[in-house]
Amino acid sequence: MKSVVDRTETRKGRWEREVVGPALRRSPERPGPFTTISGRPIERLYAPEDVGAIDYDRDVNNPGEFPYVRGIHPTGYRGKLWTMRQFAGFGTPEETNQRYKDLIAAGGTGLSVAFDLPTLMGRDPDHELSLGEVGKCGVSIVSLADMERLFDGIPLNDPMITTSMTINSPASMIFAMYLVVAEQHGADWKKISGTIQNDILKEFIAQKEYIFPPRASMRLITDVFGFCSKEVPKWNTISVSGYHIREAGSTSLQELAFTLRDGLEYVQYGVDAGLDVDDFVPRMSFFFNSHSDFFEEIAKYRAARKLWAGAMKNRFGAKNPRSWQLRFHAQTAGVSLTAQQPYNNVVRTALQALAAVLGGANSLHTNSLDEALALPTRETATIALRTQQIIAHESGVTTVVDPLGGSYFIEKLTRDMEEGALHYWDTIDRMGGMVEAIERGYPQMEIAEASYQFQQAVERKDKTIVGVNDFRQTDEKPIEILYIDDTASDQQLARLADLKRTRDHDRVRRTLDALKDVARGQGNTMVPLLECVRAYATVGEMCDALREVWGEYEEVPVI
Repeated sequence: MKSVVDRTETRKGRWEREVVGPALRRSPERPGPFTTISGRPIERLYAPEDVGAIDYDRDVNNPGEFPYVRGIHPTGYRGKLWTMRQFAGFGTPEETNQRYKDLIAAGGTGLSVAFDLPTLMGRDPDHELSLGEVGKCGVSIVSLADMERLFDGIPLNDPMITTSMTINSPASMIFAMYLVVAEQHGADWKKISGTIQNDILKEFIAQKEYIFPPRASMRLITDVFGFCSKEVPKWNTISVSGYHIREAGSTSLQELAFTLRDGLEYVQYGVDAGLDVDDFVPRMSFFFNSHSDFFEEIAKYRAARKLWAGAMKNRFGAKNPRSWQLRFHAQTAGVSLTAQQPYNNVVRTALQALAAVLGGANSLHTNSLDEALALPTRETATIALRTQQIIAHESGVTTVVDPLGGSYFIEKLTRDMEEGALHYWDTIDRMGGMVEAIERGYPQMEIAEASYQFQQAVERKDKTIVGVNDFRQTDEKPIEILYIDDTASDQQLARLADLKRTRDHDRVRRTLDALKDVARGQGNTMVPLLECVRAYATVGEMCDALREVWGEYEEVPVI
């Protein structure tokens, strides 16, 4: 007697022979290649034999049950919708503050701070390398005074207000500023919630916005882990970010593998620093790209939950189920947006957002249609938020948990993602870990090759980008964009000069000296950083103090 799988194989073979064969003789398929956007070959049909033998309880299981393939919450979005967190920041703190108030008024449920390049690189506006960059790609934050302006009139003691801050090398300094402002608002640190990105490994891999050497940078991160486990227990201490890895040109699989392996590295460093895995891992979160290949992205998120759960339970011996549960924010793919025919970006963003929702994202940012040209206007940012709200309230996809679970195609893609990521992990483990792999240039070279192959496919027209390499228009009308002039720079320079005239210089010097002393020793750097912030030391001054101790990192080119 044949098994169910054998009968299915026979049916698929018969279908290929008796149905597909004659159909192709009458009308051939479109020319391929038929692959995902990452280049993964896709078969014509998927059936039970492609999935193979699955133990449902062990390999998939129900939502809210280990290994969480189908989601970490039993009720999915029927219990709570994802946080609609729009990334925003430009010019002065006052201008960004008004944008936040507009987004909250439009129904946004989370704030997300974008910082300008000088802030990201730990430089003040009066640094020579800050010329022309102040307030351009995000908000300029120089000292506690700017953080006070940024959140003026926004009650950080309100449990409905959660804040995500996208910053890495100076993450501890910015976080310390936020904590002091929250304190001023009467907030209890043990009750406030939010996220600091704080993921330096992906900077070495992809984005290149780093200051200190890798191991010194990891010290800052584990210090935040230790501090928050005791003082700010509801704060997400890191957002391990695949988004920037994908934006640099990686495949979906590389994004999955390198992001989670970065996460494992942070856990290992935390354990090596003497922390109990269940004391800090529950407050780790992840940040993934939601790109254009709909099903591949959904499979990536499902595989991510399973891989993380298995690693935490089996590799690190975590006992707390919250350590096993991967929580993630998603953002639609900025790299997919086109300057040509920008209104097409509304459709791209909607499909990418839907993939994130069907994959179980816990929070989501949707890009605006004009972001290939400039920072978004108030109007385009509202359209991006409305996209999420339409998915949430009009599409019907939030009424069932993991609606695509059980699809032969989705389950096969999920398993392929899992196996491919484990192969990458084995390679990195043999190198000694992710820090060692980065120093050898391994993930950087893998991403560079993937990016090259994708661009070649676009130039060959194996991959169509609507409006770019096909379906072009020559009569496009320009759209109105947000222009950031030099007013913000002038204002921030004047404020910095005034701050330096009026603050207590001796207090600033003492706090910076204390920071350097701790950096040379074994103490937790968050403690002196909070005192530096209260003294109104600037981001540049705090980073310079650590530069004096640890130096700046220069990447060695890998040939």
